[in-house]
Amino acid sequence: MLEVTSETTADRVRTWTALTAVTDWPHWTASMTTVEPLDSGPLGPGSRVRIKQPGMPALVWTITDFREGVEFTWAAASPGIRTVAGHRLDPTPEGGTRITLAIDQSGALAPLVRALTGRRTERYVRMEAAGLAAAAERALPD
Repeated sequence: MLEVTSETTADRVRTWTALTAVTDWPHWTASMTTVEPLDSGPLGPGSRVRIKQPGMPALVWTITDFREGVEFTWAAASPGIRTVAGHRLDPTPEGGTRITLAIDQSGALAPLVRALTGRRTERYVRMEAAGLAAAAERALPD
């Protein structure tokens, strides 16, 4: 499993708002080409989102675990592989937020996919953590 953390001076409410505004992700991370919700309403358990990333096929992610304001996990599957990605926000003692992004792959093709795309996946997750931190901070009042 790959896990990346980043910290922001933005509080958890602002960071959660940036995190769950999924259609904005391509504006703050180059690791996302398009992010398209497939269901109406707010993000929550069972919500589906189609994501296209540079150099990777589009995948439909379904939220499997959701704790409002704290974390969500979603999963995507394609032949021979299942990918689970977690997004967690924890308050820091200074009033900011620690962002933890995790990704895990399983299935018969997981070792091959990790060998072929592991470096890119790690780079993308790092970009996403840093981009989320910056997006949350941009929402801070002057």
